[in-house]
Amino acid sequence: MAETTDFEKTASVEAAIDTDHGKSSSIDLDAIKLAEMGYTQDMQRNFSVWSVLGVGFSLTNSWFGISAAMITGINSGGPMLIIYGIILIALISTCVGISLSELASALPNAGGQYFWANELAPKKYANFASYLTGWFAWWGSIFTSASVALAMGSALVGCYQLNHPDFVIKTWHVFVAYQLANIFCFFFNCYGKTLPTVAKVTLWTSLTSFAVILITVPSVAPTHQHAKFVFATFINNTGWEQGGIAFIVGLVNTNWSFACLDAATHLAEEVHNPERMVPIAIMGTVAIGFVTSWFFSMAMFFSIVGDFSDITATATFVPILELFSQALRNNGGAIFLEFLIIATGFGCLIASHTWQSRLCWSFARDRGLPGHKWLSQVDKRLDVPLYAHFVSCVIVAIVGCLYLASLTAFNSMITACIVLLYISYSIPVACLLIRGRSTLKPGPFWLGPFGLFSNIVLLAWTLFTLVMYSFPYAKPVLSSNMNYVSAVYGVVTMIMAIDWLVRGRKSFRGVGERKSDVEGVLRRASVTGSVH
Repeated sequence: MAETTDFEKTASVEAAIDTDHGKSSSIDLDAIKLAEMGYTQDMQRNFSVWSVLGVGFSLTNSWFGISAAMITGINSGGPMLIIYGIILIALISTCVGISLSELASALPNAGGQYFWANELAPKKYANFASYLTGWFAWWGSIFTSASVALAMGSALVGCYQLNHPDFVIKTWHVFVAYQLANIFCFFFNCYGKTLPTVAKVTLWTSLTSFAVILITVPSVAPTHQHAKFVFATFINNTGWEQGGIAFIVGLVNTNWSFACLDAATHLAEEVHNPERMVPIAIMGTVAIGFVTSWFFSMAMFFSIVGDFSDITATATFVPILELFSQALRNNGGAIFLEFLIIATGFGCLIASHTWQSRLCWSFARDRGLPGHKWLSQVDKRLDVPLYAHFVSCVIVAIVGCLYLASLTAFNSMITACIVLLYISYSIPVACLLIRGRSTLKPGPFWLGPFGLFSNIVLLAWTLFTLVMYSFPYAKPVLSSNMNYVSAVYGVVTMIMAIDWLVRGRKSFRGVGERKSDVEGVLRRASVTGSVH
């Protein structure tokens, strides 16, 4: 059990440093733990638990996700899909959050799931398992940012159309707004010291926007739907004869609202006491996400005025904006409420940029990506991995070009971002179960038998989504409604395979090389009094 004993050395290491140099009191204990993993403390620990929660919740932001996908999903199950789908996904997300929190508490590292896979996989397969996990996670973050940027672009153009009824929305309008949103949010991640403040502001912006919309819309709507419509109406306009298949197809939209729960784990090197703070942020994200999304969806369904088909057929292509307009009977008020959602969405995209840049940077430290020499650098003046941030945002911009070619193909990436992230969570969890949970020295967050149950739920749900979320969105299957997510998986896998064969298998820094670097990192710590 050599892997676990390396994480039991903190006290002896501190004593050794104190004996040799008398400097243990000036060395950050969090940095020592990081050094024992083979990494230097490159990032400053500026985040508090509130700002980490701000990043985690601002990214997942379940009520915002529901606002973007609520009416879309109504054709694949109706209100029942959203109301009960949120409960189902929240329960599954609780198990996902527990699985991630246990590992983040035991092995706090900015690499998150790819680092855990490297530590827990059988030695023979550790590097390959870690490499796969890192690539799946990073591509999942790229697709997530693209989907959020599209939601922002659609909302901005939709607001303009509502105020100019003669304006006809074209694909390139949304594409331009997509790129502007991506560029605008890029700058918020270019200065590290302001990021904790930005994260807290986006958290409170989201919660304030939620409260304003939740109170305003139901209170001013001229009529309200009855409870049977909200809680007992199942609608299937997908062409699938089986109601269960229609429900599952629509569940993708609800599931998107609870994606990206690993975000907080990648800030483990920017917060003190990460073994406690990161699990709090993860589980807090799930709890707040469930409460806000469930009450938001219920309130909006009660507030639908007239026939919901009028909302789905809106010329703005933003059904929630049309719902606001009909409920308030005032375009100006509807646009104001939509701008609250847009402000929340910008916070979501900023958090997504934070997340994807940390994934890219941490993975590059272990030479998991081409160009790792630049991607692994941290700008000391700005205290951010600027190259990793820039490259990730450029890729998001390039991915956006697919929207011009095919909206259906682009939408498949929303499904891909969900499933790829689940796969990246499942690889280290599967390795943990194969190795035995008892072999891992637990951190402060450890739930024993319930943790085991959560691990099994995560693995089962990942397999379920990999198969069922690949089904066509509707029947009969046409090129305009085909689910191209399998093609997305194929492209991502091909890119990874080529890089692994050409470069990765020779240069990737795995657990063995990292362990051999520990002594050098700790020696520098004993000489300099820090682990930078």
